[in-house]
Amino acid sequence: MPELPEVETIVRSLNSGCGNIEPILGKSVAQVKLTWKRTLSRGSIHTLRKRLIGQTVQAVKRRGKFVVIQFDAQHLLIHLRMSGDLRVEGSVGENGKPRPLQKHDRLVLEFQDGSRLAFNDTRKFGRAWLTENPQEVLGKLGTEPLDPALTPGKFHQMISQRKRQLKPLLLDQTFLAGLGNIYVDEALFVAQLHPLQIASTLSPRQSEGLLKAIRSVLRKGIRCNGASIDWVYRGGQFQNNFCVYQREGQPCPACGTTIQRMLVGQRGTHYCPNCQQILNNNL
Repeated sequence: MPELPEVETIVRSLNSGCGNIEPILGKSVAQVKLTWKRTLSRGSIHTLRKRLIGQTVQAVKRRGKFVVIQFDAQHLLIHLRMSGDLRVEGSVGENGKPRPLQKHDRLVLEFQDGSRLAFNDTRKFGRAWLTENPQEVLGKLGTEPLDPALTPGKFHQMISQRKRQLKPLLLDQTFLAGLGNIYVDEALFVAQLHPLQIASTLSPRQSEGLLKAIRSVLRKGIRCNGASIDWVYRGGQFQNNFCVYQREGQPCPACGTTIQRMLVGQRGTHYCPNCQQILNNNL
């Protein structure tokens, strides 16, 4: 599933362009196509067309793992889920004929300049919402981990009130928005904290170290354009910097101990049993 760095990379490409991808800022919607009706979380294609055709893209932002496309009077929110991707291309091919949609294109915005934005989603888990008030969808999301307003003191206060294991807590989007399996495993390794450590047992120094580790791996992920670990991600290089994620059976880069994998909340979790020991915990 695309996490914060992957979604941030997509958002930046939609804002500024990247390679052969044109920015979509300032483009006006000429037509809307929906090939899988459940991609639209609510409403109908008729409502979507009525509210979007003629609207101009004013901004593209990220909130957690959501892509937020702001139009004149509407916001289109897209969650990529397991296999979603966004693609900008011309609606007419080099041969002058209409470019066919790809097999798994679920929602397509055609712009007046002849380009289009396609939401491609092989597994059909991705969802889109059209709303005048994005807080209707985003209101329950937690703090952005890169928000400067999230100070070490505030983060420790948040952590100290949670008697939950660190791995499930950090994956909880109502606690911090945007983290997923990859970056949680990597951040816990950098912070030298065990995935099963109870959050409320962290000292102020440990929680500050965890916040620094989270921000470090996220920023590195963004600089690398995210991670390309399977057919979903495109062009990212952060997988070349993994310390523990998907490195089961390989030596820890810090101490040489064999990286182990376990299930935590039904999620595959990678860690170093030597560098990441449970401390101050009754487990």
